[in-house]
Amino acid sequence: MKAYMLVRAVIHDREKFVNGYGKEAAKLVDKFGGKYKVRAPGALALEGINDEQNSVVISEWPSKEAAQNFWNSDEYQEVKKLREGIADCYVLLIESDDLS
Repeated sequence: MKAYMLVRAVIHDREKFVNGYGKEAAKLVDKFGGKYKVRAPGALALEGINDEQNSVVISEWPSKEAAQNFWNSDEYQEVKKLREGIADCYVLLIESDDLS
């Protein structure tokens, strides 16, 4: 069953985030078998979220295990440090049947 990682981020320094963390994380997403479905700044909060600087990323993975292998890898733990202090991220991992 496919898995989807949903990230809501409040980015405080977009240039550093995109050119540092974003570039390096994208390499690892690809390496671990994931692919981006959505990468969008400027998400409009309709309910339950007060911040105006919402960005959303949705990545698709062949399985929950593949996504967890990425997330828990030593490589990603190093890359994740690049977003410290420049973004607040909230991350969910879900499994779902292909709806297409």
